[in-house]
Amino acid sequence: MLESALSGKTLFVTGATGFLGTALVETVLRALPETNLVLLIRPGRNVTAEARADKDLFRNNCFDRLRDQLGAENFKALIARRVRICPGDVGTDGLGLDAEGQRLLSDADVVIHSAATVSFDAMFDQAVEINLLGPTRVMRAYQAARENHLNASHFVSVSTAYVAGSRKGDAPELSLSVQPHYPEIPWLQEVNAARAQRTSTEASSREPSTLAELRSLATAELGAAGVALLSEKVERLRADWVKDQMVAKGRARAQSLGWPDAYAMTKALGERLLESERGDTPLSIVRPSIIESALRDPYPGWIRGFRMAEPIIISFARGLLKDFPGVPEGIVDVIPVDLVVGAILAAAAHPPETIKYYHAASGSQNPLKYRQLVSLIRRYFSDNPLYDDIGQAIAIPEWTYPARGQVESTLRRSKRIVDTSVKLISKLPLRSNFTEYQDQLAETQQGLERAGSYVELYGAYAECEAIYLADNLMELAGALDDRDRETISIDPHLINWESFVLETHLPSVVEHARARTRPKSSAPKRTSREDRLRASLLTGHRLAAFDLENTILAANVVDSFSWLATASVDGGHKLAIAASLLAEAPQLLALDSRDRSDFLRYFYRRYRGAELAELERRAPEFLTGYLLRKSFPLGLARVRAHRQAGHYTVCITGALSFAVAPLSPLFDEMLALNMTADTNGRLTGEVPGALPIGEARGDLLRKLAQTHGYEFAETIAYADSTSDLPMLEAAGTAVAVNPDTKLRQLARRRGWLIEEWSRARGYGNIFLPIGRTL
Repeated sequence: MLESALSGKTLFVTGATGFLGTALVETVLRALPETNLVLLIRPGRNVTAEARADKDLFRNNCFDRLRDQLGAENFKALIARRVRICPGDVGTDGLGLDAEGQRLLSDADVVIHSAATVSFDAMFDQAVEINLLGPTRVMRAYQAARENHLNASHFVSVSTAYVAGSRKGDAPELSLSVQPHYPEIPWLQEVNAARAQRTSTEASSREPSTLAELRSLATAELGAAGVALLSEKVERLRADWVKDQMVAKGRARAQSLGWPDAYAMTKALGERLLESERGDTPLSIVRPSIIESALRDPYPGWIRGFRMAEPIIISFARGLLKDFPGVPEGIVDVIPVDLVVGAILAAAAHPPETIKYYHAASGSQNPLKYRQLVSLIRRYFSDNPLYDDIGQAIAIPEWTYPARGQVESTLRRSKRIVDTSVKLISKLPLRSNFTEYQDQLAETQQGLERAGSYVELYGAYAECEAIYLADNLMELAGALDDRDRETISIDPHLINWESFVLETHLPSVVEHARARTRPKSSAPKRTSREDRLRASLLTGHRLAAFDLENTILAANVVDSFSWLATASVDGGHKLAIAASLLAEAPQLLALDSRDRSDFLRYFYRRYRGAELAELERRAPEFLTGYLLRKSFPLGLARVRAHRQAGHYTVCITGALSFAVAPLSPLFDEMLALNMTADTNGRLTGEVPGALPIGEARGDLLRKLAQTHGYEFAETIAYADSTSDLPMLEAAGTAVAVNPDTKLRQLARRRGWLIEEWSRARGYGNIFLPIGRTL
């Protein structure tokens, strides 16, 4: 019946590249052989709508079943024969359609509008533009395109069951306009208010006080990374600040009206507007609850991306989410994606005379209790535990279902303690001895942030006590014939929750999370990601750029000055020089953390009057008596390995050239600072030109690549500090060596290789760099 009802019809579909849309397209191509598709797809900045369809839709594993049945070439032929791509955007009035797009829309027998902003933390104005105005934009464009058409039309809009808001008890399959508890809200005022709030929030984000706060945050994260990177970071933080403000404003407005967030509110208002603007067009509104992995089609467990429940489940299994709010005897209304697809297609085949609503939901027909779900999850991960990084099985926490406010309070308290610890450590000059503790603290901080966001986003849904009635849905299910049921599923009674959760959904979730499911001892031997990255460094045509201080040597410009200065004096004067430098260390560290270039110019002034020839004469002794003792053998070996691989190696340092000249044979090129001397050969204490610091160091790497014939992607940068961040970001591959706390956190987030190189053994600790008098 369903196949014959839609035979010869053309479906115009929005949202085809999303989770639900992908499953819908696959089902039409597989189960409805005489039904054609027009897919409205928004072009990217540098990619066409057709290219997006190929990459983001048809290459998805949702189509593996169909691709395997037909073969790759026949699959492509099927798409070419039955699918047309229509560039457009539901966020634009008229959908941005050209003449051909309008023709394709006018020829559509049914429009299925599933495009939406489905995030529970969507910005208020974005949710208004897409969820509130989007359905009506598509309806109006459809009506305009079919103005002179005589054939029947039908509009199917995918909404959400959560338009019912925070109500308790039965939620019927009716318009909100005929139900109690829902105030009459002038939609245009909400649209204008959201747009005005965007304008005012953007203006507030540019106030001097806000920008000063954001710059302080950027400096705390990046340190002395240079003006360019700090400016970029401030702008990113400003954009994030605007987003957070718009999310908060949307949530506050929604909760004032009885919805948990802007997503549910704008979906509800979108329904109301669509009802008033539909004219004579038959309208079907499908309201799914929480859509999860497939029960049967295209294959059991198919899912695209993480939905609402998945991050909570994985955080629970990893022991990160110690507790979560909810009503244990309440219903968790989830529905497999293929049942939602079945409801949409069945609704499309049964146009109503006016408007009809369908809850694609399970709670009123085949309820899954919250306590039952948690019990099944505990059972699964007790039998199939995840493992931590050291190969230990992770213990599953026992949830007590506390109130949401209690969980939020506990998480905020824990986060304050961890944030304070992270802030304290980031101010200390700690290196490799504290790396394990730093990493653990960073993981804890990220885990608390994730847990807090999950409670904020999903807590209200876990506490929801609405029962979504599904009489109309069951009517659709009953209209299917035996042939339809072979390819289409609608009825929630088909779900065996124990089997679905334990054998279908959870294995799929774990697979997509790429979680560790075996202890290290039993896992097959395989090369780690770090080893693969390390091996790839020594392949191909490469330019390798090395910082010097704390990358190749555990020494700095202060050490160099102390050694060279004390080498020219006797007795107690040596200790006096070294001791004065140690006393000045806090001031020097503070200056260095603010601006590396200012620090170097300030510090190098103390060379004024020194004889250049004498310093050059002492340089070899400085190398053998101090620098080599402070070297990192693995660092020296890495430089040699690059040269043996035929790579061009260069050292870029803010050290003075006479101090590091003995190290220059190690590299193909040494770029150090040259201090000017007067006519008597005495140093002036001045270094002309821009120092290779901050963004200048990144520019220098790019210039070196161009000069020596390397693509930027072929460059590698080794460095230890956020002051080297511009060079690391300019390189095709970045390696953080013995990174400071800030760089370590950045490197972990960006997936850079982190190397821990130890100092040469066999020498005692050199606390005071004192030179030997020659």
